[in-house]
Amino acid sequence: MRNLTFRQFRTIQAILAHGKIVNAAKVLGLSAPAVTIQLRQAEEELGIALFDRTAEGMRPTAAGLAFVDAAQALEERLRLLEDQIDAIKGVRAGSLTLGVVSTAKYFAPQLMAAFMKEYPDIEMRLKIGNRAETIANLRSHEVDIAMMGRPARDVPVRASAFGDHPLVIIASPDHPLAKARDISKERIARENFLVREPGSGTRISLEIFLSEIPGRLDDLGIEMDSNETIKQAVMAGLGIAFISAHTVAFEVETRRLVILDVVGMPIRRQWFAVMRADRAISPAMATFHDFLMRKGAMYLPLFGTLYPAAEASV
Repeated sequence: MRNLTFRQFRTIQAILAHGKIVNAAKVLGLSAPAVTIQLRQAEEELGIALFDRTAEGMRPTAAGLAFVDAAQALEERLRLLEDQIDAIKGVRAGSLTLGVVSTAKYFAPQLMAAFMKEYPDIEMRLKIGNRAETIANLRSHEVDIAMMGRPARDVPVRASAFGDHPLVIIASPDHPLAKARDISKERIARENFLVREPGSGTRISLEIFLSEIPGRLDDLGIEMDSNETIKQAVMAGLGIAFISAHTVAFEVETRRLVILDVVGMPIRRQWFAVMRADRAISPAMATFHDFLMRKGAMYLPLFGTLYPAAEASV
């Protein structure tokens, strides 16, 4: 196993990513026979097949998946070494891939811009996805730090809170409950909810909020795939929604949406900076994490200022 080369690791990664030898060869700038030789040598060294050859393409075996996971860890360690050498040289540089759940995309760009202004030599990339996608990116090492409302439980992580994350119920301004006060949980539960996909952070919180109402979770509402779609549907009068206050700041400020005064709302959660617990922290990661802890909350919409009516109901 000590005779494995980085070229072989990268070759197996390319085969897995692109499904066929010929496709991997194009990406790597090699001939198909050269890629086949690299794969065969790796399999001979390990004494086990890394792929099943099928009519549809190359399907990784359990050993193949383990091999690719090791390849990703090696690439990550090399990048960390590069960052550490730069830090020893006194170079305030490096790279960082930030993953954010879709709810955080409303403030993440401003936060990134402020960080890059303060640390211009740190290269940043942004990956936006739903909760499941962001956790998958953490698991596969595709992001260095993730910003989310609920830390992942099925991946070993370090999580640090950096700001409040209020959750509210919104409606169109002409909704019958728009001007009502102290709306009970039982009354709001009778409304038609527009909800995100199962497993999303806001949906999990809504399920917890309504769990005391018998039978209410059996038919939670109309499922939609994004906060933007939900906001447009609420404005169109299709129902109400349980959503992060940070996603509706502009619409509430311009009176296109209203926050309903529901007893027990807003629900206050927190935003977390999440990193894998089983990986080394690069200087760039440490610098960004420190920035979040010091200044992250400054780039969140000011809930009390924008929504005084909802704030008064706490």
